[in-house]
Amino acid sequence: MIFHRQKYLLALLASANGPVGNLDFQKLLFLSCQECDVNAFYEFIPYRYGAFSFTSYADRRHLVESGMLSPDEHYWRLTQSGFEASTMVSPDIKTKISSFMQKYSSLRGDELVAETYRKYPYYGIKSEIAERVLHSDIKALKRIEEAKPRKCPGLLTIGYEGLSLEAYLNILIRSGVSLLCDVRRNPISRKYGFSKNTLLKACAGVGIRYEHLPDLGIASDQRKNLDTQAEYDHLFEEYKKNILPNKSESLELIRIWIREGESVALTCYEHLPEQCHRHCVAEAIESTHEEKIKIINL
Repeated sequence: MIFHRQKYLLALLASANGPVGNLDFQKLLFLSCQECDVNAFYEFIPYRYGAFSFTSYADRRHLVESGMLSPDEHYWRLTQSGFEASTMVSPDIKTKISSFMQKYSSLRGDELVAETYRKYPYYGIKSEIAERVLHSDIKALKRIEEAKPRKCPGLLTIGYEGLSLEAYLNILIRSGVSLLCDVRRNPISRKYGFSKNTLLKACAGVGIRYEHLPDLGIASDQRKNLDTQAEYDHLFEEYKKNILPNKSESLELIRIWIREGESVALTCYEHLPEQCHRHCVAEAIESTHEEKIKIINL
């Protein structure tokens, strides 16, 4: 069984009439998601060579294991079963892909990358090759520079509940976050991208420092069977009374980061800060910080 987005990926590759290099296919996938009105299939972040989807590479690994893509580390290449699966998209999607590939059939390499930067400058803000591929396009380089968020020292909080890894990272990037502080006791997640090592590497790729302070976390057995806000409130009162007072070293470390000019985001799972202990950590830092800081919940 494969997802609709994976069938779309295979159909896009099939329309290229042959193997496509890694960088070219990533840019074609990005542009097609924007222009074929299928941006719900894959989300992208600004990365070292422009728009990049971690999810597309997770899907690639799955499709290789399923025998639908060749295990070629430099090219995206369909197998016979992959080609057969590529025909399973709707006629409407087939028409959109066909039209899209006719439009971009002659663009590859630096020209294709440059086109993505011109049309979507935000996705060039982390690029290591923007100046090379746009060396004669001063206006495009200026738009990329203008799209860069500005870092502002302070304290933010964010939960990854309901977010893809790409959507989560884009929120951090657009908010100017420079340091992500993971306050989970056990930074393991069944959701793709949010276990410690994967999240650390993803953050590093977009220039965000990752730090883990497990002693600020709450044991998982204490978080079970919380159904009402009153039950959450009771847990957090106990946390503020019995746990946080003994965590002065970790709290001071976060204050030091802010004093050093970092824009620090505390992260855990829950979307609502009032249902996550990160709001208790943020309030403890706010109440004892030398200068007044504003907490922003992303």
